[in-house]
Amino acid sequence: MNDLGDRQKPTGLTRMFRAFGASTKGLTGAFREEAAFRQELALAVVVIPLGLWLGRSGIERALLIAPMFIVLIVELINSAIEATVDRIGLERHKLSGLAKDIGSAAVLMSLTLLAVIWVLILWR
Repeated sequence: MNDLGDRQKPTGLTRMFRAFGASTKGLTGAFREEAAFRQELALAVVVIPLGLWLGRSGIERALLIAPMFIVLIVELINSAIEATVDRIGLERHKLSGLAKDIGSAAVLMSLTLLAVIWVLILWR
């Protein structure tokens, strides 16, 4: 018996298809349930094409669009933290609030990174 009990974990293509399905479900859930994710996705719809257009080289284009993906990734992680904290209990607790605040701070830092990189690259 392994550490996970008797359950056999899928491998190979089966694992990849299941992981893709779980990822799709996560993106759909974030879009449906999280207003912040929808807002940042709307920002991405503007920022990514603009970054591709304004960048003068492949490196500049990558630097202009990569932080937008980081913002979306950090928002997904923040949403997962919030959902987990809420699942554990809805009563107010200092550590629950701290976990949510730290997740929010991570989103703020990723948005700051986006802004700083855009200013540094486009300020000629």
